[in-house]
Amino acid sequence: MRNIRFVQNYKNNDSIRKSFSDLAFSMFGISFEEWYQKGYWNERYIPYSYLDGDRVIANVSVNILDLIINGETKQAVQIGTVMTHPEYCNQGLSTSLMTKVLEDYESKCDWMYLFANESVLDFYPRFGFQPVQEQLFSLENLSENLRVPTANKGMRKLDIQNENDRALLYQKALGRLPNSQRFGTANVEGMLMFYVLNVFSEDIYYLEDEGIIVIYKREEDRIDLFDIVSATGFDIRDILSRIVDKDVRKVVFHYTPDYKDLDLVQHAYNGGLFVRSHSSDISSFQNIKHPITSIA
Repeated sequence: MRNIRFVQNYKNNDSIRKSFSDLAFSMFGISFEEWYQKGYWNERYIPYSYLDGDRVIANVSVNILDLIINGETKQAVQIGTVMTHPEYCNQGLSTSLMTKVLEDYESKCDWMYLFANESVLDFYPRFGFQPVQEQLFSLENLSENLRVPTANKGMRKLDIQNENDRALLYQKALGRLPNSQRFGTANVEGMLMFYVLNVFSEDIYYLEDEGIIVIYKREEDRIDLFDIVSATGFDIRDILSRIVDKDVRKVVFHYTPDYKDLDLVQHAYNGGLFVRSHSSDISSFQNIKHPITSIA
């Protein structure tokens, strides 16, 4: 007979945590173990799970963070790592975990939201989540918007496996400013470190004179700008002049840019964003791109 029980917030329990990470790897190809071992799994990431014996079979995780919306700080919960082992599907486990999360947090935050894949788009509206279409912003008239490129000058690629480079990035993340006052995130250094360990490990650069870290990828004549980690304000034109050259035709921002006097183009982007609020107007999430490095 199956022995199913509920557990939560067990990051320091080695056997349960490793089982959770094993399930995440089998479902999504991601692992949480290195993130934990290097000390970046903090108290803001809380898994809600069901165990069968000592094995995690279903999970819904809570990510506690702040949203910066039109210059105001809002408390938020982002739900992520929603998964059920294939042997236990259609038993109501995810529904039960979602209900527990809502009961615990809906009165403690201004917003709850999540990102869903296409296979479960009909699941979250049952809990009051509404789909929101994001926008992707790009700069395409580079010659009219940027200064003379000084690409790669005074810029060093960081090695995320190097302890000193990793410590540098983490310290910068702890003291960073949000990239946008229009729509940004704060208190998300743990999630950023997960991304640099698992997704963007080859895309991290340090502008040594400015003390600014830029996470971006160059693909032919396009640059995808994922994040800028800085404790001080900066002129985006200065940053871009350091990472583009004469062959770059387009820069795509994977967050909501609110820079002045840039001729930005925006296109609808279907990222699977769902938002739930019991007190606020969902229009705050219109015409925005959630920062990619803080998507759970």
